[in-house]
Amino acid sequence: MLGHGDVWRTIDRLAAKYGMSPSGLARRAGLDPTTFNKSKRVTHEGKKRWPSTESLAKVLAATGASLAEFVNLLDDNDATALVQRIPVIGYAQARDEGFFDTAGHPAGGRWDEVLFPRLDDPHAFGLEISGDGMAPVYRDGDLVVISPGASLRRGDRVVVKTRDGEIMAKQLLRQSVQRVELASLNRAHPDSALDSGAIDWIARIVWASQ
Repeated sequence: MLGHGDVWRTIDRLAAKYGMSPSGLARRAGLDPTTFNKSKRVTHEGKKRWPSTESLAKVLAATGASLAEFVNLLDDNDATALVQRIPVIGYAQARDEGFFDTAGHPAGGRWDEVLFPRLDDPHAFGLEISGDGMAPVYRDGDLVVISPGASLRRGDRVVVKTRDGEIMAKQLLRQSVQRVELASLNRAHPDSALDSGAIDWIARIVWASQ
């Protein structure tokens, strides 16, 4: 079984492969330089700390390493416990019928798949951005990963599907029982305010591939 020590040793190996210390790897990924320090891997009470999915995703993006490369650095035969298959479709396709159930979870068998660091949400999915309508935040070809199970907070980037089938990637400004206020990622486009009844589902973007 994949253990705590296995994951941390693999981060150390990845850092060494790219000519960095663990702290250098954390700094390259835009994290606090002490994030991967050995002293941070166990609490003062002896409780094991695991690297977050977000940290792993940032490390892969910063080094240009693939998830398969990371998994190959593991010794354990159960390395797949660290990853999950995320269903992916094009952003424009998401408007079509049959890709989501009533809860906003992926449905149907027409999705592609990518390997991704394991999330706590089995319903997570990816959308591949097309066009530059959301530039400079997201550009053509970027992959965003959405977690329907993630809690929503003001300032989060979200994907919204309306009752009439429109798909929008926005920033959440405010959400109440009656109304949802959204800011456009491309400031050339106006912000939106929607009645809650006009929204089919709304889910948080937890990662992007830029």
